Amino acid sequence: MAQICPTSKPEKLLLPTDGSEFSEGAIREAISLAKSCSSKLIAVSVIETNPEYETLAPQLVEKAEKEARTHLEAVKSRAEKEGVQCEIIARQGDEPYKYIIEEAEKNNVSMIIMGRRGRTGLKRLMMGSETARVIGHAPCNVVVVPRAAKLEFRSVLVATDGSRFSDAAAAEAINIAKLCGAAFTVISVVPSEAMSPFDIVHSEMQKGSIVERELAEGEKNVKKVKELAEKEGIKTTGLVCAGRPYEAILEAAKEKRADLIVVGSHGRTGLARLLMGSVTERVIGHAECAVLVVKVYISY
Repeated sequence: MAQICPTSKPEKLLLPTDGSEFSEGAIREAISLAKSCSSKLIAVSVIETNPEYETLAPQLVEKAEKEARTHLEAVKSRAEKEGVQCEIIARQGDEPYKYIIEEAEKNNVSMIIMGRRGRTGLKRLMMGSETARVIGHAPCNVVVVPRAAKLEFRSVLVATDGSRFSDAAAAEAINIAKLCGAAFTVISVVPSEAMSPFDIVHSEMQKGSIVERELAEGEKNVKKVKELAEKEGIKTTGLVCAGRPYEAILEAAKEKRADLIVVGSHGRTGLARLLMGSVTERVIGHAECAVLVVKVYISY
């Protein structure tokens, strides 16, 4: 059965790729998505360099550029075999994410699809990584695809905390579930860490009432999304639980066999404000399936 396009008229998709094994999932799924949506695919590789390095080792820069172009030509060939129009771009610079964002803006792309390093300790995985910076500065939504993940849009899970960011994520997730006929789950997690300061200051009874209020708020948030989804004819499972948010989200995704987790994020911000220590970062870092980060732009 042909895969249904999960979003409305994405004319252009951007695929940043570095030729490593970690790009493979993103390459495969970007080509598949472009085919399903009749989108143009733009594949970009950035050779990380600087003037000093170019002066001291020009032959290494030349070699890296040749390897990047060979890789991009291979991606283009794979895409064209699937009937997908593919443009390839090679850039050079000392901060690759800037060139990826520049190409996304210049080409007015609908979505960025990129890979993720293997699951490792959080600091080694995301802190200061190009993936995190691209997410932080992207002018559009970003899908992060682990190497083995497949985007089949059969089961979608969205996390909500009642904020405008998760509201945007929920709207996008509902749209995807409706277009693709996917199973749909909404989850709200009361962070257990938020309860710890009350251990000293408050009695167990007071702490319990705080937990109850938090859980009631979570139930309200889930109910809001569930009602919106069911208005669109989508059968929805709602989950409310307490614990570490990213762990609960990942566990629910595994239990529901989700092939896409949808989370909300601020619009363009500095990396520290966007991702450092956040639930989004941990979900991206440890998920077995693809994660869609829905961007929301606000003025401060």
